[in-house]
Amino acid sequence: MKLRPFVAAAGLIGLLTLAACGGGPGGSNGDSAQRAPATGHAGQPVPTGSPQQRGQTQTGPADPAERPRDEQGPVDPAERPRDEQDPAKAQISTFALDVDTASYTYARRALREGRWPEPARIRPEEFVNAFKQDYPEPSGDGFTVHVDGARMPSRDEAVLRVGLRTRGSDAASRRPANLTFVIDVSGSMGEPDRLDLVKQALRTLLDQLAPGDQVSIVSFSDEAEVLASMTPLAARSELRGAVDRLAVQGGTNLEAGMVAGYQEAYKAFRPAATNRVILLSDGLANQGNTAWQAILDRVKTYAGKQITLLTVGVGREYGDELMEQLADNGDGAAVYVSSKEEADKVFATQLPATIELRARDAKAQVVFNPSVVEGYRLIGYENRALTADAFRDDSRDGGEIGPGHSVTALYSVRLKPGATGQLAQATVRWQDPDSRTPAEAGESIASGDLEGSVWDASVRLQVDVVAAAFAGYMRDRQAFGLDLPALGEQARRLAGTAEDPMVTELADLISMADSVR
Repeated sequence: MKLRPFVAAAGLIGLLTLAACGGGPGGSNGDSAQRAPATGHAGQPVPTGSPQQRGQTQTGPADPAERPRDEQGPVDPAERPRDEQDPAKAQISTFALDVDTASYTYARRALREGRWPEPARIRPEEFVNAFKQDYPEPSGDGFTVHVDGARMPSRDEAVLRVGLRTRGSDAASRRPANLTFVIDVSGSMGEPDRLDLVKQALRTLLDQLAPGDQVSIVSFSDEAEVLASMTPLAARSELRGAVDRLAVQGGTNLEAGMVAGYQEAYKAFRPAATNRVILLSDGLANQGNTAWQAILDRVKTYAGKQITLLTVGVGREYGDELMEQLADNGDGAAVYVSSKEEADKVFATQLPATIELRARDAKAQVVFNPSVVEGYRLIGYENRALTADAFRDDSRDGGEIGPGHSVTALYSVRLKPGATGQLAQATVRWQDPDSRTPAEAGESIASGDLEGSVWDASVRLQVDVVAAAFAGYMRDRQAFGLDLPALGEQARRLAGTAEDPMVTELADLISMADSVR
């Protein structure tokens, strides 16, 4: 499959470079979620947690990557910016595909409430993947691969974009679905925009599903209860009655809910249908096993029968790490909703058209040319990183991708001065959803294919860069050397040309962040 080259974005390598550096599993204490990370000498961020907690390598206080590019001088390869990979030693970058967007939606809610998002919950790839792309669709199942990029102002730095897309679909033409809803009814779900939002979304979805679909409803608090075994949509009134019976009570035994839900999905499994468990919860598990690995170990026997997972997070405070890891490691995706409008978008528009799968265990691999590339780093995807050997090991888990989905990965790339030739080769590998037959598609890019400046590149590439930079700034105030006013200026300019309300929203969120910090 041959696709057009990917255009690299110039002028923002500092932003992309820095976005990849920050944010790890460590959370924040006290009121740290209410304001931006503190700054120290010369306006540099005061890191939170140890280097190990942030997923970083300690490089000392004078790390040249943290100074403006024009103050750094020549880069000594022996003193690489932290997290930068040397293609002479690590030529290959491999990761599982991810279509999660929960991090962006969570941050949007926090900023609208006047709070600074918790840095540990910021994942740049989920910001980028929240925005629509203009990659061409493949003619059949599988992916198209789009590679472009642009040079940075220093001319020896660039941003590289790898874009992947599956063929779209519509609700009328998709295969039937068996959906098992696992619904948290514990005490914490009684707060506004939790169980009430879930019940409203379920009622909306029941009106959107097709006659051939079937639905099961499981609730859980201290224990799990099956409110409706797998029921055809012809009996919508019974399913609506089950939704109406959802009521808040007790603690949060998420493990019990997941086990009961997967058991229901397993018993009603239809080989010719799409079989999915949909977990709706605030993720604040406090009974039974509360670790994602232990929970998935309990359901792996049932999940192995090609049952995928969607986690839907709700609530002002929610267990982001648990919900994300369940999705990432449970053959699924994670979304977050905080309003009726967002719930309608997910349940009334997106879910009915994207229930089925286009690809299982999808992975991407980018091979860099050490003759042209001095160093590179992947922006985000820290939780999805794989070894090079795992790429063609079909027993290793990848990402499950539905119809019409786009996946974007950005790389910060440092070029060797004056070097020309092929810069990188990007390949995606996936398995057929039914037969599990593997397939691959790829595309390469040369240094001469790079756009001369990021702000002269395609609008969608520019939006991706601004979104990633914004995430990097909120995570640890490191955003390709740009500050919030500069990011806001670019976002407002792009909003005028993109004709996309989400780009306008991005500009507004950057302004909100500037007022909160």
